[in-house]
Amino acid sequence: MYDRLLKIPPHSKKSFFLFGPRGTGKTTWIQKEFPNALYFDLLESETFIELQANPQRLEKLIPPGHDGWIIIDEVQKIPQLLSEVHRLIEKKSYKFILTGSSARKIRKNGGNLLAGRALTYHMHPLTVEELGEDFDPSQSINYGFLPSIPSEDDPKKYLESYVLTYLKEEVQQEGLTRNIGTFTRFLEVASFSQGSLLNMSEVARESHIHRKTVEEYFSILEDLLIAYRLPAFIKKAKRRVITHPKFYYFDVGVFRTIRPMGPLDRIEEVEGPALETLILQQLLAYNDYFNLGYTVHFWRTSHGVEVDFVLYGPKGIIAFEIKRSRSLSFKDYRPLEAFCQDYPGAKGYVLFGGQREEYHNGIEAIPLEKALLQLPELMGKK
Repeated sequence: MYDRLLKIPPHSKKSFFLFGPRGTGKTTWIQKEFPNALYFDLLESETFIELQANPQRLEKLIPPGHDGWIIIDEVQKIPQLLSEVHRLIEKKSYKFILTGSSARKIRKNGGNLLAGRALTYHMHPLTVEELGEDFDPSQSINYGFLPSIPSEDDPKKYLESYVLTYLKEEVQQEGLTRNIGTFTRFLEVASFSQGSLLNMSEVARESHIHRKTVEEYFSILEDLLIAYRLPAFIKKAKRRVITHPKFYYFDVGVFRTIRPMGPLDRIEEVEGPALETLILQQLLAYNDYFNLGYTVHFWRTSHGVEVDFVLYGPKGIIAFEIKRSRSLSFKDYRPLEAFCQDYPGAKGYVLFGGQREEYHNGIEAIPLEKALLQLPELMGKK
């Protein structure tokens, strides 16, 4: 059990959603942080059947005069419960913690009912800071940051099971698609887009699926919180820039499990996107946990000059370029130089596989392991 960076104000009386992919530790965290809460697990069949048949029964399961927290785990299983939760917040001033690994059904079934009455938090896979001395760069780049990974005897087998569980429980059982075989093929094809501009037509062609269906499948991945589209940074652009998003699975281990490797595939075709994914998931987690307020983007000009990640927010603009190589040449700094020329005052960092820090025209190059340990401070956390 790792101490998580997610913190709720100790005297908070506001209900909240806690979203995060399956296996990121939501249930473990809420049970540790709120040990005396009234707990309803919708993955438990008896509870699910009882509340699905009659959501209003929830009130009868809460002891009279209860003034503590009430947890409903995996609330997306019965989105109709949100109407009852809304009523009980208004009528009884109850405090709810609502966890979910999918926003799809909640959004489609009146999730806005709690607008203004419940906060939203996110649980991510583990961060380097949370792992502490258990952080192993080689382990992390290969198997990712799901909390179970460090204790697994066979992390590869665990990840394979994890992906199958998602297909079975979150896609097939929820009826999100009728053809699970087609969706499985789509997952593999989509993995070749990791860290790349998303081309719907190309994915549709490679997976032999209609383009409209592919668009729906990408939406399913985002709704299940296992993938996201990274938007381009286009604010006050001084030159022509690309506006299409880039695609990423949410965890490097999950990506590598889905991505097939054949005898003709080069290792760098996987290692580059894997390293980007590792950095991105750390950026997203720290941004949420420390409430830094950034939006996260990439930047690419129409001539192909690209910066991997751009953070834009109240603390300014921070740009990161990721390089696996152990040494840097002048051309490795050029994308950040172009970006900082267009956005004076932006901070630029190259994270690379070398051993010593380097400096070039106001841009700092930091060895990857050191940068991962310092990432919250680089992002402006005090």
